[in-house]
Amino acid sequence: MSNLAPCPQCSSEYTYEMDNLLVCPECGHEWNPEETSKVEDGFVVKDANGNILQNGDAVVIITNLPVKGMPKGIKAGTKVRNIRLVDSDHNIDCKIDGFGAMALKSEFVKKIQ
Repeated sequence: MSNLAPCPQCSSEYTYEMDNLLVCPECGHEWNPEETSKVEDGFVVKDANGNILQNGDAVVIITNLPVKGMPKGIKAGTKVRNIRLVDSDHNIDCKIDGFGAMALKSEFVKKIQ
């Protein structure tokens, strides 16, 4: 029996390999074990699916977001490139075409692979 790492979300020991990812059958979390070993001890920012985000990544907004002071919000499916991670409540700084500089929460974005 192989000695695979437990799930980082629910600590289940029943993980299995699928291609180059590890999968947890209990919570459905998928992760790359090579990426998790490279993560520094500093803060970690994860997207809505649990993927670890890094500076310069590209993400897609997964839900319509209202913007204060603007007649329209940001639509789901909007792609954002070259994000910058910050240690605050809104942990992504970025520029969105048509809106300018924005701060987003990582729970409303999905990493583009």
